[in-house]
Amino acid sequence: MNKEHYYLLLADDDEDDCLFFKEALDEISVSTTLTMVHDGVQLMNYLKNNISNLPDVVFLDLNMPLKNGLECLAEIKDSESLKNLPVIIFSTSLDGEIVENLFKKGASFYIRKPGEFSKLKNVIDKALTIASENNFKQPERANFILQP
Repeated sequence: MNKEHYYLLLADDDEDDCLFFKEALDEISVSTTLTMVHDGVQLMNYLKNNISNLPDVVFLDLNMPLKNGLECLAEIKDSESLKNLPVIIFSTSLDGEIVENLFKKGASFYIRKPGEFSKLKNVIDKALTIASENNFKQPERANFILQP
């Protein structure tokens, strides 16, 4: 799926994280358009209302109000019209059991949110590059967690 431009959807309730993510996108080599939602209910409503114009990939935070990222991932992968949508988990926590569960549920990659802006840029660029080279298919378990 190597494309010249990617349409991204970020689901994250932290305004600062959303701002940093957008700023990082502005500074990477990949051309993108970003839409943001701020909780799991907004995410699922957005996806269901835009079935004919889905994003190329969803960056999904785990800890959100109303419906968390794990619930959203399960709903996406259980939906006939959404199940092939690539979902990259983008979260501050790195619990091995949760990561394993996310892999089994079909997430494309797992990224632990880095604290430094330069690392954030690197890991987003890396995620889009690696994922697009593999048509956003889930990698082997050993390559599931992306490091900056």
